[in-house]
Amino acid sequence: MAKTKIAFFCQSCGTQYAKWQGQCTACKAWNTIVEEIVIKDEKVAWKQSSDVASRAVRPLRVSDIDSTHEIRLNSKNQEFNRVLGGGIVPGSVTLLGGEPGIGKSTLLLQIALFLPYKTLYVSGEESQKQIKMRAERIHPTNSDCYILTETKTQNIFKQIKELLPDVVIIDSIQTLHTDYLEASPGSVSQIRECTAELIKFAKETNTPVILIGHITKDGNIAGPKILEHMVDTVLQFEGDRNHVYRLLRSLKNRFGSTAELGIYEMQSSGLREVTNPSEILISKTEENLSGTTIAATIEGMRPLLIEIQALVSTAVYGTPQRSATGFNAKRLNMLLAVLEKRAGFKLASKDVFLNITGGITVDDPAIDLGVVMAILSSNEDLPIDKTSCFAAEIGLGGEIRPVQRIDQRILEAEKLGFETIFVSKYNKITLKNTVIKIETVAKVEEVISIVFG
Repeated sequence: MAKTKIAFFCQSCGTQYAKWQGQCTACKAWNTIVEEIVIKDEKVAWKQSSDVASRAVRPLRVSDIDSTHEIRLNSKNQEFNRVLGGGIVPGSVTLLGGEPGIGKSTLLLQIALFLPYKTLYVSGEESQKQIKMRAERIHPTNSDCYILTETKTQNIFKQIKELLPDVVIIDSIQTLHTDYLEASPGSVSQIRECTAELIKFAKETNTPVILIGHITKDGNIAGPKILEHMVDTVLQFEGDRNHVYRLLRSLKNRFGSTAELGIYEMQSSGLREVTNPSEILISKTEENLSGTTIAATIEGMRPLLIEIQALVSTAVYGTPQRSATGFNAKRLNMLLAVLEKRAGFKLASKDVFLNITGGITVDDPAIDLGVVMAILSSNEDLPIDKTSCFAAEIGLGGEIRPVQRIDQRILEAEKLGFETIFVSKYNKITLKNTVIKIETVAKVEEVISIVFG
């Protein structure tokens, strides 16, 4: 019988120590080192096939390496395909993280139910009846989607060998455990070992594997940091549970760009793809209200037009309030200081409330001009023409600074029917024969005189 071996692991970063200590020297976190039993059996969970084992690997010249593109599996979900870089790569391992209840299981179950391939959905958190109830709301089209409720990797691989699926989905990696380690499920060593077994299976059989991962209270994927290094793609599913919109971002992608973004709308029948988010993020009101502007931003590779709402009122109490939803509060204070110093507006004794509609958070400096004009519109109680939008950054001197990819922003505004867009005078615009009028400005005062007369 093998001798019991004990090691100490940091639950935050996965660093191994020979004995316990209060602080992890790698990530500097306190009280995260725990004791785990790490007996490893000589057997392996997924046995290598004879042809793979006998294949010799030799070095090749760069010019001799086959450069043909990988054939990707179409998930029948355009937003998911967009974030992955065109579809699911055979043999890849993808990790999807997100807050509890945000819709991770719903998204992957929906993809499994619409994939035109034989799919195995393994759940360690829900029963088959629970998954069936959710599947009935989604109205599936894939008759080759199989549901397995199991947490032991040996049993999962046994079912995989019998079923031979084209895609495997694991919900979630924190619930799995292998018999070859005596640590509890969710521990650092179990997560690392189970992931290693799944990666080995994916690479040897060319079967894509998608994992769901829990996150910590800090928003990071739970488990050792090495988990994110082991997999090919790391996706983040985020959004406010009080709002209907969800964003799918790529944090790491070995097969595509990490700048892509997928947008979904949560409905009773599952997650609906939002192909044109600008039309949803802009309210369709006939009234011309003060304090409302439209700004052009870029999320990932997609240009979006968002609605900015501002409310400026006289401070009832001694200290004026500054509140921003979906926008950086420190940047709001900076823009208010620019208006006070450079444009001469007295806002020091007034409450200022700012809101980005739709429940999304924007950190693009290109919406600075839109924020400023919304604040001034509310302060003067003068509505801004609904056919105008803004795309420029504001400097501390009150100057209008250029922003990146201005051509894409202009084309998106033109596509949605806007007649005028305000941009920096110093932007290099290559577009010609545009229907939309492009107003180039250099100072905040110029914009104010054009908009408000």
